[in-house]
Amino acid sequence: MSDTPTPDDPNAGSGDPFGPFGIPGFDPTQMNLADLMRFLQSEGPVNWEIAHQTAGYVALDGADEAAPDPTAVAALEDLARTAAGIVAGETGITEVLLAPVRVLGRAAWAHQQLDALRPVLEALAVTLRGSLDGPADAGDLPPELAGPFAALGLGGDGLAGIMGMVAPMLLGTQAGSMVGYLAQHALGRYDLPLPTTDAPGPTFVLDNVVQFEEEWSIEARDLRFALALHEAVHTAVRCRPWVQDALVRLATEYVSGYDLDVSRLEERFGEIDPSDPSSLAGAAERPEEILGAMRSARQDDAARRLSTLVTTIVGYADAVLDHLAAPLLPDFGRIHEAMVRQHVDQGEAGRFVEGLLGDRKSTRLNSSH
Repeated sequence: MSDTPTPDDPNAGSGDPFGPFGIPGFDPTQMNLADLMRFLQSEGPVNWEIAHQTAGYVALDGADEAAPDPTAVAALEDLARTAAGIVAGETGITEVLLAPVRVLGRAAWAHQQLDALRPVLEALAVTLRGSLDGPADAGDLPPELAGPFAALGLGGDGLAGIMGMVAPMLLGTQAGSMVGYLAQHALGRYDLPLPTTDAPGPTFVLDNVVQFEEEWSIEARDLRFALALHEAVHTAVRCRPWVQDALVRLATEYVSGYDLDVSRLEERFGEIDPSDPSSLAGAAERPEEILGAMRSARQDDAARRLSTLVTTIVGYADAVLDHLAAPLLPDFGRIHEAMVRQHVDQGEAGRFVEGLLGDRKSTRLNSSH
């Protein structure tokens, strides 16, 4: 039995912060029809304005975020540079020495991740939107709405035109919520092996790091140095361009194979109207079942190759981290166990993201130390 202390409630404060439409600050009752339509319009398959607005709100649970302590930021940056030097000396990947170090708040981390995941999330959105779009014409609209929608250029498309706006809104809300919940717990950039596209670099979410230290009674400098080594090792791996390219390519291939069969969802959750966010509420509370209703045989090959790649990356990184950290940090075993437990306590948000993007097996930090 481990003597690592367990927090009382690691998932406290993660309730639904939104109203019936799931978008912070969005009150359709205060808009005329033309303003509402303009708000809903999106040039792509995901409404990224809504995604970022939602992610920031969820990340902070509706609260304000104070600026990080400059002294703590400077100290973390120094540790990150020290860790990068150690990792470069061990692996020979000197690019890690030039990687930018970021110390962020929760909202900024969420915005960073949304931008970095954009190609994969848009591929997913295109796939899901193709499943949601159904035949519809202007006759589907009641007469009192036909005129206003025609004035907005949607009269000829009827409900299909409405879905063309509603789907990006819903997908933006879901993407923002997903990343925002991850931001509530993220310690760094590479807690999860996500298929990101931006330049790699050590990243720290300072408020979460401080909270983690307090909850698990870990010496601050030891935890931060262990985290800096973890971020540096994963940054070094991502500095090999083929690694990120392969992760994004395989994840995109995987999500493009989803088959959102509304009839299968309705068998599990009851009647679902894709244009009505409230009808999706029950399904959203059971994300694992949503994934089960979406998976198809077309994903099997990409899933196998992606799982192999992720397992290799995480296994290599953990081996290097253990080799480097154990001699430098006598308490590393306990720190590592606490980090593993923190990821487990992260709950459905992390598992859902891993499953959604193709990593069905939980290949986050392993606990075999």
